[in-house]
Amino acid sequence: MTGGGGADAPLLVDGKVYHERCPGCRQERKVQANDQLPFLDFLYIWLACLCAALPIQSLFPYLYFMIRDLKVAKQEQDIGFYAGFVGATYFLGRTISAVPWGIFADKYGRKPCIVISILSVIVFNTLFGLSTTYWMAIVTRGLLGLLCGILGPIKAYASEVCRKEHQALGISLVTSSRAIALVVGPAIGGFLSQPAKKYPNLFSEESIFGRFPYFLPCFVISVLAAGACVACIWLPETLHMHHDDKVEAIDALEAQESGSGRMGTTKSLLKNWQLMSAITLYCVFSLHDTAYLEIFSLWAVSSRKFRGLSFTSQDVGTVLAISGFGVLVYQLAIYPFLAKYVGPIKPFRYAAVLSILLLATYPFMANLYGLELKILINIASLLKNMFAATITIACNILQNTAVAQQQRGVANGISVTLMSIFKAVAPAAAGILFSWAQKHISGLFLPGDQILFLMLNMVSVIGFMLTFKPFFTIPNVIR
Repeated sequence: MTGGGGADAPLLVDGKVYHERCPGCRQERKVQANDQLPFLDFLYIWLACLCAALPIQSLFPYLYFMIRDLKVAKQEQDIGFYAGFVGATYFLGRTISAVPWGIFADKYGRKPCIVISILSVIVFNTLFGLSTTYWMAIVTRGLLGLLCGILGPIKAYASEVCRKEHQALGISLVTSSRAIALVVGPAIGGFLSQPAKKYPNLFSEESIFGRFPYFLPCFVISVLAAGACVACIWLPETLHMHHDDKVEAIDALEAQESGSGRMGTTKSLLKNWQLMSAITLYCVFSLHDTAYLEIFSLWAVSSRKFRGLSFTSQDVGTVLAISGFGVLVYQLAIYPFLAKYVGPIKPFRYAAVLSILLLATYPFMANLYGLELKILINIASLLKNMFAATITIACNILQNTAVAQQQRGVANGISVTLMSIFKAVAPAAAGILFSWAQKHISGLFLPGDQILFLMLNMVSVIGFMLTFKPFFTIPNVIR
């Protein structure tokens, strides 16, 4: 070990230079010295990801009722129109801030980015639950999306707190936390909204939860986020922040070379037809899935006179939670074997076709009542979400096999950016279309609800057609 006379003199350990005051160097030495799984760090990462995902998934069961109670819609058929923009503002904020948050995390550290994101959930998710006007709901939701920049940097962080052999597990924690949010989120939103009406023995109409009927689910998520924020105290910083003139000169030269290299890489990736066709498929089906979730949640709770199901927020929360749990089991236990023996393409196409056929039956479920309806809608929702999971996983496999390993970071960056734009458009477009359908239940060549699901199916039809030549070419690895 050698060192100079400075306070932050570099140390040479096993042929590698470390700086004592650099948090990234300290963490790297700690990781290399210990071959055990960093269970606590992984737990904190999982909690942070869960808290970031819950505000998205908990909203849908009660969104229709919240817009109704804010009295912004002049008539009942307009509720869907206004609900769509509340769903869209979060994704719009996330689309705008995704790249700046990545730059922030690379310059100032992963930990500040994670802490600020969790604090934004605590503050703006709480304020969203206390919304007294439509515009307050829009602004708080938009700011939550804008300031919750955890999604990109947390993947980098999960791979930096552990050794290389544990990195796959670290990144899979990010994915699994979102899958758990699909189960927990709808249950929180469905069972805890309007508590004074559902649980009058526990909550009075005069209490804060009675005056703000959608505050309790937001408050519960914010309390969980506060716990995650406290846990962040023990999270180590992984970004290297040492200041060595020689090293910085080399880093600057490497950054300049890699910058021009990245530009060249990005251009080459944009010309990679296998990759871009896979990303296009991912964007089309992301648009479909986000629009479906918005339309399903609004349609299920809307009145029977508008060909809805007249469900409560509890009913919707239960359906979405059961679907989420089923999809989690499917992803872990069934899909890996399916992909191993059949490959991703065939299940992808079958899922797209079956999803179209299944969705065509939805309008006719409005003719059913009672237990029969609840059983069928749960089965239909579970199947629909399993088909969606099959398509999404296949798209991710196709994207990653279409490029070399060293290009996957940039390729996924392009994919996430484009997908976020489509996800921002989907809820607003779905809300407008839903509102139009409710105003045209009769008088056209088909009832409005059938046209609504037909339009949703058209997106899937386009996506299915794009899985064939000449548009789509199967990556050589899969072929």
